[in-house]
Amino acid sequence: MKPIFFLLLTTTLLQAADGQLLFDGKSTANWVEVTGKPFPTNSWTVEDGCLKTVITPGTGAQDIRTIATYHNFDFQFDWKVLANGNSGVKYLLQNIDEWTNALGRQARARGLEYQIADNAGPDAIEPARSAASLYSAIAPQPPTKPAIGEFHHGRIVVDGDRVEHWLDGVRVVSFNLNQPEVQKVFAANRKKGTDPSTPIQRDTYISLQNHGTVCWFRNLTLRRLD
Repeated sequence: MKPIFFLLLTTTLLQAADGQLLFDGKSTANWVEVTGKPFPTNSWTVEDGCLKTVITPGTGAQDIRTIATYHNFDFQFDWKVLANGNSGVKYLLQNIDEWTNALGRQARARGLEYQIADNAGPDAIEPARSAASLYSAIAPQPPTKPAIGEFHHGRIVVDGDRVEHWLDGVRVVSFNLNQPEVQKVFAANRKKGTDPSTPIQRDTYISLQNHGTVCWFRNLTLRRLD
C-alpha cells in the first residue's frame, strides 16, 4: 500500500494540473496590492519559491490580491507560519480598507477568511479563530493541529452557495452562504452605509494577508468551476 502522504501529494498534483498556476515561484505578475496599486515590495517578497510576508517597521502591512476575479472556484495553496504566526486567505471580498496608523500604511481585504495561524498563539484563542476556520464564525471539525514551521496544504472550494475549507486533505469546514453566522460576517465587512438588502458581491479576488507576522505561501493554483 502506498503511504498516505504519497497519495495526497499525487492527488494535489493532479488537481493542480487542471487549474491555473497563480504563482510560479519566481514572478509576482499575477499579484498586486489589494487596493490595485503595484505589488508592495515593502510587505511581500519572493523567497525560495514562496510568496513571503515582509515585516518592515514604519511602512505598515498591505495585503495582496490576484489580478483576476473568480466566481466559483477550487483554490489550493501551501502555507507555513512560525510560533505565534497569523495570516489568512480572504475571498468573496466585500470591501477594501486603506488607512495609516502608528505602524504605517495599512491595506486590508474585507470578506470571508480562511484562517492561518499557530493554534497555540494569541490570535487563535478560540476554535473559530484556529487554523482553517471561517475566521470568527465557524470552527473546524475535526479540530486542526498544524505543526509550526512546516508547510500545510490548504484548499477553499466555492461552488454556488456552498463553501468548503480543507486542511491537509481533510474537509474541516462546510457551510452555506445563507447561514446566519456567514451573513453576519458579510454584514461586518461591507462598506459602511451599504443597504442591507444589497446582494453580496460574488465575483471576487483572492487575497493573501500580511498580518504583521512572517508567513510563506507556495503552490498556489486555482481551478474555475463555472
